[in-house]
Amino acid sequence: MTRALPAPARDVVLLLVRILLAVVLLAHGWQKLVTNGVGATAEGFAQMGIPLAPVSALFAVVVEVLGGLLLLVGALTPVVGLLVVLNMLGAAFFAHLGNGVFVGNGGWELTGVIAAVALALAAAGAGRFSVDHLITARRREPVPA
Repeated sequence: MTRALPAPARDVVLLLVRILLAVVLLAHGWQKLVTNGVGATAEGFAQMGIPLAPVSALFAVVVEVLGGLLLLVGALTPVVGLLVVLNMLGAAFFAHLGNGVFVGNGGWELTGVIAAVALALAAAGAGRFSVDHLITARRREPVPA
């Protein structure tokens, strides 16, 4: 079977994927912002050898919290998806690659899956149940004379 899902089913799947990814991003971003604090997150990043640790920590917090919220409503999905991929590549490269695959050992599997899902959303779009779709549909409507 090589057919894609019918449009209504695809839109439901995209909605569910966006919600799941948003929850994961928001949980991690909230941890960096509130539980640990941006300062402690930056210190942890510095200990891992992440360049410009305070800037990198702030970037991660913004991408994960604001990006998570945007994905939840399906706004700016391609841009957010690519920013999440960039964030996860940094996390994988600086914190996880040397630890193998499994997350239980500090490996890259979680960052890899998050990046893959974000990249797929960037490519596929947010689907019909999204702000992106509402904006696109409005632009296509003819203006009454």
